[in-house]
Amino acid sequence: MELNDYQRESRKTALYPEVGSNAIYPTLGLVGEAGEVADKVKKILRDNKGVFDKYSKDAIKFELGDVLWYISQLSSELGYELDEIASSNLEKLKDRKARGKISGSGDSR
Repeated sequence: MELNDYQRESRKTALYPEVGSNAIYPTLGLVGEAGEVADKVKKILRDNKGVFDKYSKDAIKFELGDVLWYISQLSSELGYELDEIASSNLEKLKDRKARGKISGSGDSR
């Protein structure tokens, strides 16, 4: 599936306040879902000695789908297509790698 196709199809399920002019709702949802991914990983470290078995990977996969949904909705709210965001991110990372700045912190490196 292409990213923009996903974005277009997922938009049909966007039922939250003021769809089309509300970047806050999907931003909060994104943070919440990313936290759920982190919590599942934390519990794998705690309860499963860091072993990612099929059950735990599948559980994370479902949460990553929710993260993708919120990224898609936030992107739509801001007027971006997912393909554009993905391409821009790869360009940024390639540039950093070419300049030897792939590690470190900060957006302007």
